[in-house]
Amino acid sequence: MVAFEGVIQHFFHSIVLLLNVLSIFIILVGAFFSVIKLIRERGTDFSSVLHKNKYIKAYLGSYILLSLEFLIVADIIESIINPTFQDIIKLALIVLIRTMISYFLNKEISEFSDD
Repeated sequence: MVAFEGVIQHFFHSIVLLLNVLSIFIILVGAFFSVIKLIRERGTDFSSVLHKNKYIKAYLGSYILLSLEFLIVADIIESIINPTFQDIIKLALIVLIRTMISYFLNKEISEFSDD
């Protein structure tokens, strides 16, 4: 039975690692596409650039939000694997911080869509 638990823990640790890597990949893809959009808009007039920079910022923010969601899932799975009190407190703080970041990023993105 202990060997089976070890296999299960190893499997879920691999999933957590995959989710963390996926999160990093999502941020890098978003940053890459945002830089491409920024370079394309470089030659336009100033007022248009300000509006498009807000759009690009919101575009990148959406990738960051998606990445944060994957990180929260990874942290939840990790705390289920290792349910110590310290891990649960750590998870609660991480989820709280990431949720606050997500809230403010989402608010900023929605403000752009109201323009």
